Amino acid sequence: MTMGMAGRVAGVVAGALLAAGAGSRAATAAEARSAVLTESTVTGQPVPCVAQPDGVRVCHADGVGPKGPDLRVKSFDGTPLSLYVTLPPAPASGSDGGYPLVIQSHGWGEPPSGPDDGQYGGPTARQWAKQGYAVVQLAARGWGNSCGSINSRLLYLPGCMNGYVRRADFRYEIHDAQYVAGLLVDAGIADGARIGAHGESYGAGTSLALATLNDRVMNLDGSLSPWTSPKGAPLHLAAAAPFAGWSDDTALAPNGRWLDTQTTATNRASPVGVQKMSIGRGLFTVGMQGAYYGPPGGDPDMILEFALATAGEPYEKPPVEAVLKAGAQFHSSYDLLSGTFGLARRAPAPLMLTNGFTDDVFWADEVLVYYNRLRVLYPSAPVSVLFGDIGHQRAQSKPADLAVMVVRVQAFFDHYVKGTGPQPVLDVTALTQTCPKGAPSGGPYSAATWEALHPGVVSFSSKPGQTILSTGGDPKVSRAFDPVAGGLSCTTAPGADEGRGVATYRLPTPTGAGYTLLGSPTVTADLKVTGEFAYIAGRLVDVDLATNTKTLISRGAYRIDPKAPNGRQTFQLSANGWHFAAGHFPQLELLGRDAPFLRPSNGVFSIAVSNLELKLPTHEAKGAASPR
Repeated sequence: MTMGMAGRVAGVVAGALLAAGAGSRAATAAEARSAVLTESTVTGQPVPCVAQPDGVRVCHADGVGPKGPDLRVKSFDGTPLSLYVTLPPAPASGSDGGYPLVIQSHGWGEPPSGPDDGQYGGPTARQWAKQGYAVVQLAARGWGNSCGSINSRLLYLPGCMNGYVRRADFRYEIHDAQYVAGLLVDAGIADGARIGAHGESYGAGTSLALATLNDRVMNLDGSLSPWTSPKGAPLHLAAAAPFAGWSDDTALAPNGRWLDTQTTATNRASPVGVQKMSIGRGLFTVGMQGAYYGPPGGDPDMILEFALATAGEPYEKPPVEAVLKAGAQFHSSYDLLSGTFGLARRAPAPLMLTNGFTDDVFWADEVLVYYNRLRVLYPSAPVSVLFGDIGHQRAQSKPADLAVMVVRVQAFFDHYVKGTGPQPVLDVTALTQTCPKGAPSGGPYSAATWEALHPGVVSFSSKPGQTILSTGGDPKVSRAFDPVAGGLSCTTAPGADEGRGVATYRLPTPTGAGYTLLGSPTVTADLKVTGEFAYIAGRLVDVDLATNTKTLISRGAYRIDPKAPNGRQTFQLSANGWHFAAGHFPQLELLGRDAPFLRPSNGVFSIAVSNLELKLPTHEAKGAASPR
């Protein structure tokens, strides 16, 4: 039996259960829905649905203040949630219900404003509805009128007591999405066996968590229960498509101690990583301006967490350990997939994973660490991966590349959720970074696995010693390459070496057709550390000989373990796709400071680097014409 057939059969069973046990039914065409969720709102009044010029119907559950009804939907714990339900055009015949459902989750600081939301270019609710899906867009608790604004809290104070931001906690925001989907199934609007999850950025974390839970709900005590609707119907997540998201809670403070050749990542939180400072401070500020952060001692205590990150080293103290443990247990899909905290493992729902090579908020390794673990635990689990110059800044997000993503995601859902489309190809596909922005991206390059995407390697070695200083580097270059203060992925900086305190390695200029980097650059070297709180900020740049400018291709952060600071060590820079052409050359730069992107260390240190080896994985099997 195919996945699509299984979904249709399960849909019939779920429909029978609803009819027998829940007493709900789908409306006929003669009584096409003009309202939804009547019994679920704060005031028990219906949420009206307004037909748009294109026939799509939009139902907005919101609170309008003391002079109007509070139509927000009460979640499992009574927290009022503002949301949109977007329905397909009313059918000319047949039932107006039992639709495949898409749970569409928003980015950080971007609560939904209607059916045309699409922060980074993914499919919108309107696009889904035109294809026959019902869509629910929740404002996550603590955002917008889901208790995020002061007025929304005053409108229903008892319900908003727990309505603060939980940072995509499995027990709260993820449970909210599951609960509301169940309400739509009980109302006959959605088919409980045909549910998909799609989200971007913060919402990508929600959709990946839904897939990893795979028909289970995490209770407040951290245990798991079967996912059912409020009236008891079994519910099934048929597929998920996270875009530009994270898989574990260390994404904004990487320690660089995981390689894309590994299938486990037990060391991602120790030692504590290096804060992506400009990103972290920007996200926190956005929340302070438009969200409801919890009180001191709350779960999580966002203000305390930010204070700890801002204070910096030393991180080896009980509050930091508690934050890291809670992050892994209640926010990390990778740890849930791995069964880190003793929970029963389960293969996730079919996954379409899309992330940006040049996305400095969530690097490609946030997909790769999950993908590698999934492949070893569940080799036959359906998973498709797409990488490109898309997502958060520094990404250019060219319209043609975003269109590739939209087509692939919709095809994936048509097969696994709707049960009507052909089996999609389950592969890894990459579109490469190209400049200028108007140039089409390279590729697409596709292979059955991540490893098969880069069969070649360009190797470089340098025995002489160089020194990294905590004060080294040109601040102007660092600012140009910062994702917040700087430009996009085609931004250039002067090509000259940055001088004292930066270990710089110039690779040979490619000959002939050059070669295409397609993977994670790997650095191995002998290190000798003096001082405290040391780390290495790595950059791989393309230097254009004609203009003497450089373009950032890949970057990374590697925290030195204070318990074992010296000796031969290996780390990687973030994965990317880039063609090194004749007249250009790759250059590796190792710095002890890359502010404002990375938080400067509280320590003063130097790192002696010798016997360095650099490996660039290439799409060309022989690494083109470059020396090996």
